[in-house]
Amino acid sequence: MSDPDATVPSEAAPAAEVSASELVMPLRWHERLASAVGGRMLDGLMLSCRYRHVDAENHLQFHRQGRPVIWTLWHGTLLPLTFSHRNEGIVTLVSRHRDGEYITRAVRRWGYTAVRGSTSRGGLEALRELIQHVRQGRSLAITPDGPRGPREKMKPGPVLIAQRTGAPIIPAMAVASRAWYVGGWDRFLIPKPMARLTLGYGEPLFVPRRATDAEIHAAMDEVERRLAALRARLEAEPW
Repeated sequence: MSDPDATVPSEAAPAAEVSASELVMPLRWHERLASAVGGRMLDGLMLSCRYRHVDAENHLQFHRQGRPVIWTLWHGTLLPLTFSHRNEGIVTLVSRHRDGEYITRAVRRWGYTAVRGSTSRGGLEALRELIQHVRQGRSLAITPDGPRGPREKMKPGPVLIAQRTGAPIIPAMAVASRAWYVGGWDRFLIPKPMARLTLGYGEPLFVPRRATDAEIHAAMDEVERRLAALRARLEAEPW
């Protein structure tokens, strides 16, 4: 998942001939094989884990009302959160870089709609499509520090979408009792077999339709603060 760092596009902007959610990038035969085999192994790993949800009412209240939310999570916690919420009809944002194709195939297998775009490629088109999905009643999942970082630093995408649609931002966090942390910029969390995973959900954050630039930046800072507080709380309450 990634975040389009761009100004909200005009309502009148024309739709692309191929939508950002229909993009498929070809893989070589050995890449397709690795993706298929790796996907089944990943499913087995995640199914071996146990899951606990903390403060789920923060998002379930909107689900019961049929209202969409904007899940906001860091790229490093992408795996446990997306697997736990598979087959819920959520729309997610994945970069158009080649490595994003592996993520796209995984999340589509888990029942997500993957919109392709990021700060450097297809951002405006992707942002426009995400707004349309929310207005049609579908929830989003966005990693606002993706696809290249900096780690755990907000970009404005989720806040702009919340401002434009009125949907609440729901901060989401995951911690594991045992995990590998893959190197690179995001410390990507991969739980070890049979790990205990704790998923936590922050209080909803609404962004006023007429929010000023200062209020947009304040909302971004608040999401960062809530995610940091949520992680500290989950780590302090081991399962």
